[in-house]
Amino acid sequence: MKLVQYYAMKKSEMIFGLLRIPFDALAVTAALLLSYRLREANIDLIPRVQLLEPAQTLPSVEVYFHTFVLPGILLFLTIALLLGLYAMRSTRSAWTEVGSIIVAGALWLVAVIGWYFLVRKQLFYSRVLLMHATFFLVLFVLTARASVVLLQRACLRSGIGIRLVVSLGMSPLAEGATQTLIQDIHYSYLGHCPDLSALKKITEKEHIDLVIQTDPNPESMATSTLIDYCRSQHIGYAFLPPVFTDVPHQLVTERLGLFPMMRFQPTPLDGWGRVCKRLFDLVVSAVLLVLLSPLFLIIALAVLLTSGWPILYISWRVGQPAITRIPMLKFRSMVRNAEEKKRELEPLNQRNDGPLFKVENDPRITTVGQVLRRLDFDELPQLLNVLLGQMSLVGPRPHLPEEVDCYNSQQRRVFAVKPGMSGLAQVSGRSNLKFQEEVRLDLQYVEEWSLLLDLWILWRTVIILCTRSRKH
Repeated sequence: MKLVQYYAMKKSEMIFGLLRIPFDALAVTAALLLSYRLREANIDLIPRVQLLEPAQTLPSVEVYFHTFVLPGILLFLTIALLLGLYAMRSTRSAWTEVGSIIVAGALWLVAVIGWYFLVRKQLFYSRVLLMHATFFLVLFVLTARASVVLLQRACLRSGIGIRLVVSLGMSPLAEGATQTLIQDIHYSYLGHCPDLSALKKITEKEHIDLVIQTDPNPESMATSTLIDYCRSQHIGYAFLPPVFTDVPHQLVTERLGLFPMMRFQPTPLDGWGRVCKRLFDLVVSAVLLVLLSPLFLIIALAVLLTSGWPILYISWRVGQPAITRIPMLKFRSMVRNAEEKKRELEPLNQRNDGPLFKVENDPRITTVGQVLRRLDFDELPQLLNVLLGQMSLVGPRPHLPEEVDCYNSQQRRVFAVKPGMSGLAQVSGRSNLKFQEEVRLDLQYVEEWSLLLDLWILWRTVIILCTRSRKH
């Protein structure tokens, strides 16, 4: 019975892997023919607006089909194959597949343009047709893949194609990995075995697809015996590095010559990601400084007329790396001797869950300062810090040196990236968060950074600021 289930799983993976090929071919065919008909009818997808001139260079549909549609199908299938979109496995991430399809569409477009321009030395029939073809190609392939995925998930819910997984070792499987195996529809987690004997009892009843060892030791006879057993029984073998079980997002798989190697990486914000983030910060901060210059002048005059010099307040914060100090700029919202009065207010500190300082209705705040803080306008000069590369638009909260002196080793991980004007903690509760929750959110940002996450945080920041301004 277990062999029947095993081969049914293998067969289902093969079927769904192969099924993607004709589905993709049909999707590409539909995209290219629809694009031809739209261009033939001078339809440019803008309702009630006609911008296109009648097509003069379109071939007949028969010529178009044989000279472009058929080669276009073959070209896309080849690119998809090279990108691993027809792999015989059912555990591929949906977002990974979407990204690969978009990349395949872009490469298809580049290949078509290159072929006509470099080889045939002529322009394509119609630029609009090619634009429509690329758009519909990606859209239709995604739709076709979605239908295959829905069909595959229906089979998985019926028990067809599920991978049976067992963990083994003296140490339990990491909690995050356990939850993934339990919640992911592609897997069925049969539990944890302390040793090989317990595993053999399970394999007598079920054909295991994968064994995950939690305490691998290359010098241990138990590890060698387990690997030999998995090979002889045609069971997949894997292991989780016990040293890094709590930092799954920070590991990079590389090769040292021919040898596989896992490298610890404090944050994914590295390489081109760091370059893109810096360019984004540079452009946006420069544009905002120009656009907001009249507001800067009004605020500066208000501070000067109500409480005198200085207009700006410099707060020295810990930068990135943690040994640096940066002069974080703010419009002054407190009286000039605010730091001296802070010692008198220490008994009233409401943040007793960590090293941060906060007093409700702080008497040091000026009348203009209350308005600036309510609208967060006192933070605007930090755009200069961003322009100079001392801060980022998005990042962990800027930290005071005396606060950092109280941080433990885990909390110091936040200095892997630059502090930001806004951040995940700021848009998730601001000063109402407990210190440990604030640190957790900052660490989550550091470990899971992406440009999309930055854009989402900036969008949430704008929404929060607009909502607060309407309330007041």
